[in-house]
Amino acid sequence: MKFNHLIRFTPIYQSRVWGGRRMETLLGAALPDATTPFGEAWTVCDRPEAPSVTADGVTLHELWTNHREAVFGKTLLKSTSPTFPLLMKILDACDDLSIQVHPPASMAEELKGEPKTEMWYIAHADPGAKIYAGLKPGATRADFETALLNGTVADVVHVIEARTGDCLFIPSGRVHAIGAGLLIYEIQQNSDTTYRVFDWNRVGLDGKPRALHVQESMQSIDFTDFEPGVQQVQSNGTLVNCEYFNVKVLSGSKLAGIPGESLTIAVVSGKITVGGTTLKAGDFALVPATLASPSRLVKPADAESQWLEIRVPV
Repeated sequence: MKFNHLIRFTPIYQSRVWGGRRMETLLGAALPDATTPFGEAWTVCDRPEAPSVTADGVTLHELWTNHREAVFGKTLLKSTSPTFPLLMKILDACDDLSIQVHPPASMAEELKGEPKTEMWYIAHADPGAKIYAGLKPGATRADFETALLNGTVADVVHVIEARTGDCLFIPSGRVHAIGAGLLIYEIQQNSDTTYRVFDWNRVGLDGKPRALHVQESMQSIDFTDFEPGVQQVQSNGTLVNCEYFNVKVLSGSKLAGIPGESLTIAVVSGKITVGGTTLKAGDFALVPATLASPSRLVKPADAESQWLEIRVPV
């Protein structure tokens, strides 16, 4: 099998009570039906319940397991992860998501979950849209417990006015929620463990209240995490550089990495052409390690075209 071109996967759409249709209206996605509120598109995923598959029927898991060096490069050969370490999504929040937390590595095994650190890039924000992240200054565990009893959890969680182009880092243990009116690109550890601590007293698509995980949440929340801010873009485009992923936002004509290096491109606005393949906003593509330099040249359609470069650190 030769890997001399970009590798693309078919998105896996997930219905959510808080979802909508903006992946269709803003990104031109072909959603599976005409009425379901789709909240998530899993665009790069190596999980058994939702495996990413190419148009030729090759799964991301097969690439990671059987073609590691050719697709992901020599540096990732030493990875002991049984699956590709990252999960990438697009989220369409037309209603507030639950206030939630992901377990830190120190607690995940005890809670029978998987740790999850993630980041959000806001591709579209309606006027007045909000993000909830961390605690308000001075809020204590006791304050949080009282707010749980009173149904006022949002009053002790820090609120950020969201703007298109903002990026927020969400380490495991940070209480958070995506507010209504946001279209977000999410890059995260390959985990699907989420503990809901408050769900705005609403019901799910089946008409029943969704399950809460208050005990697990209270064990996971970092009660010293106050008033986090958005990420500042570094001079080289870096948004987040942590032990799990490195993400940059870029524009202008340039090479997507060097031969021998693997990365993922996610277009957040406009269009770009890479090695003869045109990608538009909402498209993700894996750049295989064996791709030669000429085929790595990114040509943006115009000055408004931007994309994320996503790497697994080595």
